[in-house]
Amino acid sequence: MEIVKSTPHCGAEVRGIDLSRPLDDATASTLEAALAEHCVLFFRGQSLTPEQQKALGRRFGPLHLHPAYPDILEGHPEIMVIRADENTKRIAGEDWHSDVSCDSEPPLGSILYMQEVPPVGGDTLFASMYAAYDALSAPLRGFLAGLTALHDGESTYRGRYEGMKASDRPYPSAEHPVVRTHPRSGRQALFVNRIFTRRIVQLAPRESDALLAMLFQHVETPEFQCRFHWAPGSVAFWDNRCAQHHALWDYYPHRRRGLRVTIQGDRPYYRA
Repeated sequence: MEIVKSTPHCGAEVRGIDLSRPLDDATASTLEAALAEHCVLFFRGQSLTPEQQKALGRRFGPLHLHPAYPDILEGHPEIMVIRADENTKRIAGEDWHSDVSCDSEPPLGSILYMQEVPPVGGDTLFASMYAAYDALSAPLRGFLAGLTALHDGESTYRGRYEGMKASDRPYPSAEHPVVRTHPRSGRQALFVNRIFTRRIVQLAPRESDALLAMLFQHVETPEFQCRFHWAPGSVAFWDNRCAQHHALWDYYPHRRRGLRVTIQGDRPYYRA
């Protein structure tokens, strides 16, 4: 197995591994460490059944069930179908975000296995929130260390997914540190995103709006990013604790289809 960096700050391609086969302890540990270091791992030329993909995800923890997403693979409640075609009005992940950060225990990570891709376009951007944090000035890092932010799913999920009604289940909402400590690497990462973060709890509304606007723009800095060009059989495994991602929808009306499993995480914390 070989791990090759995609960019200086974000992403690595893992070569010489067949993800359809069960991972031994040493391989799983190596991938877990690489994920925490590089934020997202890429694999080419894979062939996975739904059961194999779920087994791969479970190697890193129990699987997470999305609180709102309606397009679930039949017979596999843990697998989200990620697709778009000529009838699609909007896609998941069009803005920079960390998956389901509105949960009290946001996901550890997600594994997307792409089956069908458009003839051109459809890339996904990933950004290192380690790099975003490290690039801030020392005074600002010190200020952010004591702050928490409200992450709320209602305004995102209400009306976005057909069939998701307020009476179906409660919309998740949670308060998390603006800077979180990665439990594996021990590094600090920014943990605010455009889709779910609503306000910084300790600040007045205008102060919160201004600071979040700056941070949202900051995390999208190109130097923090890598870009993945999908092919059939490609897999991306990203770490929601230290990465954000943005799915490009530049391929309409062409088709794109993949399957995603998500791994349960734990409650974010900050430790100096």
